[in-house]
Amino acid sequence: AALNGGLRSQVSAALKEGRVAPTELCQRCLALIKSTKFLNAYITVAEETALKQAEESEERYRRGQPLGILDGIPIAVKDNFNTAGIETTCASNMLKGYISPYNATVVQKLLDQGAVLLGKTNLDEFAMGSGSTDGVFGPVRNPWSYSKQYKEKSVPKSHSEDEESNWVITGGSSGGSAAAVSSFTCFAALGSDTGGSTRNPAAHCGVVGLKPTYGLISRHGLIPLVNSMDVPGILTRCVDDAAVLLGSLAGHDPKDSTTIQDDFKPFELPNLTDVSKLSIGIPKEYHAPGLSSEILALWSKAADLFKKAGAKVVEVSLPHTRYSIVCYHVLCTAEVASNMARFDGLEYGHRSDMKDSTESMYAATRREGFNDVVRGRILSGNYFLLKQNYEKYFVKAQKVRRLIANDFVKVFRSGVDILLTPTTLSDAAPHTEFIQEDNRTRSAQDDILTQAANMAGLPAINVPTALSERGLPVGLQFIGRSFQEKQLLTVAKWFEKQVQFPMIQLEEVKRHDSDVFHHQKSASFS
Repeated sequence: AALNGGLRSQVSAALKEGRVAPTELCQRCLALIKSTKFLNAYITVAEETALKQAEESEERYRRGQPLGILDGIPIAVKDNFNTAGIETTCASNMLKGYISPYNATVVQKLLDQGAVLLGKTNLDEFAMGSGSTDGVFGPVRNPWSYSKQYKEKSVPKSHSEDEESNWVITGGSSGGSAAAVSSFTCFAALGSDTGGSTRNPAAHCGVVGLKPTYGLISRHGLIPLVNSMDVPGILTRCVDDAAVLLGSLAGHDPKDSTTIQDDFKPFELPNLTDVSKLSIGIPKEYHAPGLSSEILALWSKAADLFKKAGAKVVEVSLPHTRYSIVCYHVLCTAEVASNMARFDGLEYGHRSDMKDSTESMYAATRREGFNDVVRGRILSGNYFLLKQNYEKYFVKAQKVRRLIANDFVKVFRSGVDILLTPTTLSDAAPHTEFIQEDNRTRSAQDDILTQAANMAGLPAINVPTALSERGLPVGLQFIGRSFQEKQLLTVAKWFEKQVQFPMIQLEEVKRHDSDVFHHQKSASFS
């Protein structure tokens, strides 16, 4: 039952009281990883390392000297964070077999607090995508595809169709991390968020996905996609747990010059009882083309929930939002082109056998190492950065980005505390339907509601809200003021309590591990 518990209130307490041992917790999670292998959530499972870390944690508990709330807690990390001694692939042929000599700062901070690293999770190649379908290790399957809730609502034509073509995507690019948390194989996972890559899969997998303010958490050791927008993301089963992880990870890092200089004080979230002093903004531009009527109705219902509880709910305008996808495409590809230049076959990663010349070796290495999506973004980015195009595209996009960020500043200065928006346009699409469109089209559609927060560097969180008519999770997004994570998470926790999102009932796993799942409402570790 500890697998369903909150980190601070239940799991950490159970470990301290000796009701469950870190090794037992680790073994149970490893067993669940094996029984949910069909989800393809993990690229690498570090079983030996994890068990060793769990044994060390057990010894600390025996001595009465745990390192903190996270000591002995099994976690997973997206495979674009460097981990010493464990392969880091970015789901690409370019980095297959690459083992980093150092840990990313966020990974090191978790290990320093006694967390048990179970393994590395699947993603779109180099985190470029919104479905977790474009990595070399194959697509990630959404655990909800195998839930009782979804199976009761979906009527397949045949049993074989049910198993093979009826499963839905996790969203991306942190789909492996979201699936890992959703399927109980770990208590929390790290993702990365450049345009919504933590919040999007969190919404589709029914978990909490937090994108902190840019600069609050170190990016050192996160293999970069877009340096000016990348943020390590946090995926958990409840808002309280996201606050626990944030408290462990946030703060200045001398290895990342973009992190805040001030010390970060971890906080425990209060139980908000009075929301009458809150002003909730509803941005009209987020009523975007393609937004499903189901999500629109849920968004309105959530706004009414705040209004009935006494909060002030106001419609606001973020007029430059409509330019954000085009702007993002230019800036993203330009930075991708620059970042991907390091993969040349000389220093690390894949090297082609082509020996005609250095130039032909470069070209062959990159052709063999990168998929079409990555190569396409490199080409686009280099085009935008050509001398004759630089002012016309890159500089203009930077100016538009400033206008988008200023829209948020104006809204928050007007007295609005938190913005409430949808996270995704619809619930998770079936894989067969999702792959009909190319990656660029899909990303442009899927990032439309999440990506402006990255442009402005603001904190945002997905809170699982309800199940769709198909029995799949739907989430709503809260966007807060810069560095006001405590207020954002406090409001998100209040909302989470009101909506009482149901626990996933994983039929497939129950057959393998029947005593793990007790259908409780809460699924946190804090």
